[in-house]
Amino acid sequence: MNPRPPLPPFDEETARQKVQAAEDAWNSRDPERVSLAYTEDTEWRNRTEFIHGRAQVVEFLRRKWRKELDYRLKKELWGFRNNRMAVRFEYEWHDDSGQWFRSYGNELWEFDELGYMKRRFASINDLPIKETDRKFRWERAA
Repeated sequence: MNPRPPLPPFDEETARQKVQAAEDAWNSRDPERVSLAYTEDTEWRNRTEFIHGRAQVVEFLRRKWRKELDYRLKKELWGFRNNRMAVRFEYEWHDDSGQWFRSYGNELWEFDELGYMKRRFASINDLPIKETDRKFRWERAA
């Protein structure tokens, strides 16, 4: 695999670049694109689900974005050290009945020496909101 800069150990600038790249990829809602940031044998915990490997990441994200419509995400770096980061995020989406949600959470990330994420552990809570209370009013992604 080719290196995926920026590479660890991270400084504040490169950590922020990695977080922004993740935000941009996830907002594309393209499971294959997102999966390329992770090692082939990546390990995830997302809510109560345990995911192993890129193929499961792709399937998970396909299911996620079939349910979480018009998904828009914002990530924020909370801390970093060597090859690890703590990230806070919030995103908005609606279900097929039109109910909007804002989902809040924290992620712990661990990267390999080539800059691929090998571990992602996410804790997430959902808050039902009114459409008028949305923070993220971007146009639908292409």
